[in-house]
Amino acid sequence: MVKKLLHTRYRVNDLEKTISFYKDVLGLEEVKRHKSPRGSELVFLKTPNSDELIEICSYPASGPVTFCSDLTHLAFEVEDIATFAEHSAAKGYPLSDGPTESSSGVFAFIDAPEGYEIELIQYRK
Repeated sequence: MVKKLLHTRYRVNDLEKTISFYKDVLGLEEVKRHKSPRGSELVFLKTPNSDELIEICSYPASGPVTFCSDLTHLAFEVEDIATFAEHSAAKGYPLSDGPTESSSGVFAFIDAPEGYEIELIQYRK
């Protein structure tokens, strides 16, 4: 039996552009960066108020990253979707869908570099 979820990995072609997105647009903190024994560049990011890390991996030796839409996305809670949408658009990442009202609040999406989808959720108070 597993004990807890530690991290989720996303492999990318452009490591620095992707890290910049997660730090500058989403506000995540880089907590560790190193090269694995097989040569991949790994950067671990932490989300405020969460124990799980996001691992961004660059490993050109395995070929270019091919992205499959609708396979996966990350979801983050935000205080105010409208404020976040202004911030992300100013950084070059406008909402790709939404905002949409739901029974639990409001949600929207932005596209990260490489095509990965990010869901933003503002829960009702």
